[in-house]
Amino acid sequence: MEENIFQNRVDLSRLQQAVSSIKNEVSKIIVGQDQMIDLLIAAILADGHVLIEGVPGVAKTLTAKLLSKTLSVDFSRIQFTPDLMPSDIIGTNVYNLKISDFEFKQGPLFSNVILIDEINRAPAKTQSALFEAMEERQITVEGKTHILAAPFIVLATQNPIEQEGTYRLPEAQLDRFLFKIEVGYPSLEDETKIISDFHLRKDKNDITIINGVMNTEDIKSYRATVSEIHVEDHLIGYIAKIVNQTRNNSSLYLGASPRASLAILTSAKAIAAMRGRDFVTPDDIKFVATAVLKHRIILTPEKEMEGITTSEVVKQIIEKIEVPR
Repeated sequence: MEENIFQNRVDLSRLQQAVSSIKNEVSKIIVGQDQMIDLLIAAILADGHVLIEGVPGVAKTLTAKLLSKTLSVDFSRIQFTPDLMPSDIIGTNVYNLKISDFEFKQGPLFSNVILIDEINRAPAKTQSALFEAMEERQITVEGKTHILAAPFIVLATQNPIEQEGTYRLPEAQLDRFLFKIEVGYPSLEDETKIISDFHLRKDKNDITIINGVMNTEDIKSYRATVSEIHVEDHLIGYIAKIVNQTRNNSSLYLGASPRASLAILTSAKAIAAMRGRDFVTPDDIKFVATAVLKHRIILTPEKEMEGITTSEVVKQIIEKIEVPR
């Protein structure tokens, strides 16, 4: 009976329909990857950026492009390279002969959804320009600040294997990504379906078959709805305990910051709304915790040499903490 009372507090029908429509559109081409798609949609609803990591060929870029296509907003794609300069992404002042003065020509970062391929290939100067845009939702050029229009979402990909010609992303920048999603190989059944579907589409991934589902006003409305999702005090304490344990763990050299706690809270609320509930459960928190934390913590050199991953440490932490009832 209590659950029905909760469900009547916030109307989630439109949001759920939109989420279902996005999944249907993306599934026209993408097979499987359900968790990645759920996390990407949650990031949109929670106003967060996403880092997608995986070996070449597992549809990181394609999935990001398809998701962007379901949003009727401005989209730009930037291929990061070692010679990319800040002005290449943020824009520059250009002399206009007609007005005999300089005018600002916007770069590709002036968009709503920005897909950045191989983000770890650009040098530090370019990363710092991106860093301001991600954190402040603004760009400063020659002392003048330009506010970026909402929504502003960065979907970035990187290859974990290839190291030549890459730059390690600084911890402060990694901390600005709401999620880090690791994309693995598909199962045998999924790969069979991928091949079969590709054959039926005449060997093409035609993204023009993807329809727009959400516009700017919809996203703004759904984000407001997500902010209304109820979170019990004992679950707030549960989030705090998980993050606090990353700072008191013998396997970790660096724990997560309070920004991570807030990221778990906002993304768990988004997941709850996507699942048709206007209240957060421990399962919602568990679902997002690893994706929120694994790129914000650093292993000790000893554990790194043993081959332990940050994801495994986060899972161990979650298993040790008593789930609130």
